Amino acid sequence: MRPSSSRSEGLFDGVLGRGAVPAAVGDEAFVAALLRVEAALARAQAALGLVPAEAAADIGAACAELDPPIAALGADATGSGNPVVPLVAAIRAALPAEVAAYVHKGATSQDIMDTAFMLVARDALGAITADGRAAADAAAGLARTYRDTPMAARTLLRQAVPTTFGLKAAGWLVALDAAIARVSAVRVGRLAVQYGGPAGTLGGLDGSGVLLTAQLATELGLVEPVLPWHTDRTRVAELATAVGELAGVAGKIARDITLLAQDEVGEVGEAAPGGSSSMAHKRNAVAAVSVLGAALTTPGLVASLLAAMVQEHERAAGAWHAEWLPLRQLLIATGSAVAWLRTSLAGLSVDTARMASNLDSLVATLGGRDPGESATLVDRALAAHDTAEAV
Repeated sequence: MRPSSSRSEGLFDGVLGRGAVPAAVGDEAFVAALLRVEAALARAQAALGLVPAEAAADIGAACAELDPPIAALGADATGSGNPVVPLVAAIRAALPAEVAAYVHKGATSQDIMDTAFMLVARDALGAITADGRAAADAAAGLARTYRDTPMAARTLLRQAVPTTFGLKAAGWLVALDAAIARVSAVRVGRLAVQYGGPAGTLGGLDGSGVLLTAQLATELGLVEPVLPWHTDRTRVAELATAVGELAGVAGKIARDITLLAQDEVGEVGEAAPGGSSSMAHKRNAVAAVSVLGAALTTPGLVASLLAAMVQEHERAAGAWHAEWLPLRQLLIATGSAVAWLRTSLAGLSVDTARMASNLDSLVATLGGRDPGESATLVDRALAAHDTAEAV
């Protein structure tokens, strides 16, 4: 399939669909992934002698050239309950009858859909981790620069004891590094090919099903599973919870920034534009606000994907379908949150004088500005970040 050169922008995409993820998980990208799986399946079968090499080449060429109308695929999917059936029909229609018979050989629609979702998720997670690492690097820069800058720590939204802004930024950094590491581990180790046939038995392949699964995994660069996972949705759950965790970390940092940017506090500000439609004097923390707007949608999406784990026997009646939209929306929301966080942290301005001024009343009560072992903790966080980057 020839990929679309542009993506239609929606009204809310600038705020809630920021970054590279929307294009990576859009309809065009998903159909391209479905076609890629069908082509790889034919190549894998040809490598094992299950399909003639010439037929596999013809199928691959047809998949590369096919550009089916998305709306038509969606409409035709109503007849079978998924878009793979009309897509396979379109591939077969583009080929001679003797070659068309080898398209989709031994596979079920869920095999193709699940594998395509893994490919799409891999691209999305690549974009998410890239923005996440850039945000973490920005947090590391803040921790390093403001390692010894005193400010008031706040517990239950009240001033507590002296700390440093470097330690606050180091806390952001450590949380980001941990969440990004989990997302990366899922991307590398848990995105698996799906191939089981109609009921997960690998039937009709003359005993070559296990070898075919391994070959297909090699073709697509995905993990080879021990068994088909049609109704074992632990991989989807791990993907959802890892991504949701990162969104939560981004939201926590954004919440801190919005609180520190309040006029009554005034300790940080953003470089991002932050105008108001009715109050020209206002400078809103728009990047942090947008992080929160995206991140706060993710818990419900994660919950929907966890609920969909309850599936019947060897193939689900509805729960599998229930995953499609929440998974796409979760990836977009997390990608947007992390992309906005990168913008917020990279352009964050710190008012050290205001931090010192706000700390004065606390110092008068406590009788000192001792920030404890804040500097040592910052150094530990930076060393851990440097080690994580080197891996």
